[in-house]
Amino acid sequence: MLTLNLKINNREVGPYRVPSDLMMIQFLHEYVNLTGTKFGCGIGVCHACVIVEKDESKNSYQTYRSCITGVSQFKDKSIYTVEGHARVNESSGLLELHPVQQVFIEEFAFQCGWCTPGFVNQSIVFYEQCRQHPIAPSQVESAIEATLNNHLCRCTGYIRYFSALKKLILSTPGLTIT
Repeated sequence: MLTLNLKINNREVGPYRVPSDLMMIQFLHEYVNLTGTKFGCGIGVCHACVIVEKDESKNSYQTYRSCITGVSQFKDKSIYTVEGHARVNESSGLLELHPVQQVFIEEFAFQCGWCTPGFVNQSIVFYEQCRQHPIAPSQVESAIEATLNNHLCRCTGYIRYFSALKKLILSTPGLTIT
């Protein structure tokens, strides 16, 4: 057994007493009722279950496949699921989506939506990396391919995800080197 404390979507959670071999996706679904992270293949191939770890001290982001990564990996860490990227605008009180979520909706970059949480989380990490280290416009397409290449979509929605992310990166000031 393991005692687990962590931060999920900017909220401290725990302590939870959990089996030390519990996979993170099971913890999210069964202990904290966050079901936006989808279980796809169960062997880390499809990437539908990708979640984000944020290292607060370095302001860096990394993705993990939660179906093959145990909860012990995240003890005392800060993670984000697909539910944690939108923010409430303090002046209007309205929910504001992350720019990646917004462009995916505007470009209808999904079909059934099962793989969408993984694509969203991986794309947000890419977006944040571009904010910290802008890339040349000529490198955007190949960088997106390298970033999203391992994600599987049974509905063949790849083109829309790639196109939407490319549109966002190229149209957002500061993400590319001019």
